[in-house]
Amino acid sequence: MSESGATHVCPIRVYYEDTDAEGIVYYANYLKFAERGRTEMLRAAGIAHPNLWETQGVGFAVRHLTADYLKPAKLDDELNVHSRLLEVRGASMSAEQVVRREGEDLVRLIVRLACIDHNGRPARLPNVFRTALDAYRHDIS
Repeated sequence: MSESGATHVCPIRVYYEDTDAEGIVYYANYLKFAERGRTEMLRAAGIAHPNLWETQGVGFAVRHLTADYLKPAKLDDELNVHSRLLEVRGASMSAEQVVRREGEDLVRLIVRLACIDHNGRPARLPNVFRTALDAYRHDIS
């Protein structure tokens, strides 16, 4: 994983299990790739998912997602998931994620994550998270 300014880049290899009968990545698997990219971006910022509930009493849930599928990826392709934060609010954040192969955009996603408590209700994003996420912010409000 590497970071470049406000963008985190996570390499992904396409495995057989990611593809359909024709060796093309099944559309829903791009959501898994994006999840891995976001998780690694958060990890690089010092926010580890396994510790969220125990240390902060919060977690993240996908609230809204849009995906624009431009070109297919295929078996054994080397992909990169580019993730950057667009906005951080009191109880949510938005990220833009682009899955690329050799610099070419394959899928563009915009995802809004809600910060939730143990009961699944909205919770304020802890200040420690806001500070940690500054490294990946594009235009945090």
